[in-house]
Amino acid sequence: MEKLEAVPARQGRALRLSRGQRLKLVNSHGTQVLDFWAYNAADPREFLSMEHLRVSLGRIRPRRGDFLVTNRRRPILYFEEDSSPGVHDTLIAACDCYRYAALGCRDYHDNCTDNHYAALRAIGVEASECPAPLNLWMNVGIAADGSLSFEAPVAAAGDYVVLRAELDCLIALSACPQDLLPVNGRDCEPKEVHFAIC
Repeated sequence: MEKLEAVPARQGRALRLSRGQRLKLVNSHGTQVLDFWAYNAADPREFLSMEHLRVSLGRIRPRRGDFLVTNRRRPILYFEEDSSPGVHDTLIAACDCYRYAALGCRDYHDNCTDNHYAALRAIGVEASECPAPLNLWMNVGIAADGSLSFEAPVAAAGDYVVLRAELDCLIALSACPQDLLPVNGRDCEPKEVHFAIC
């Protein structure tokens, strides 16, 4: 059995993943969104890109059996397992201080963009930008008229995904701090998620 480590609620973590290693990400409570980034460890200017991924897949949601591609249109990860209903998001940018200001926050609010930078800095990496993340378990509704809505995740407690590295990777994770919209469940209460390298 793999040893699970926590990404605490509202915080970020980063790690290095060698080619061929698998990363298991566990939605411990079922309600928590995890912002996910991957960079080519040999050249962080190459990274998992949502714009390129949607073109590569021909759809907006990745699923088991898909290769996840970079801004150079190369596979960086393979989506090996998904025990959840498969509702993940590739459209929404990481939350940041500007997003929370637009939602009415007057003081600092924890956010995924700052978590991304801080997590990478903790493993000795200075990122020059924050690409759009793969938002695991985020449930963004798309109406017939093209409008978007932010819904509660449909995952169950303990649901997980497994991603296999196709390149040596730098990985950043953020347990999304959103507590003003039901992104992290109807109680709007961010919670921890867990991960293991296997």
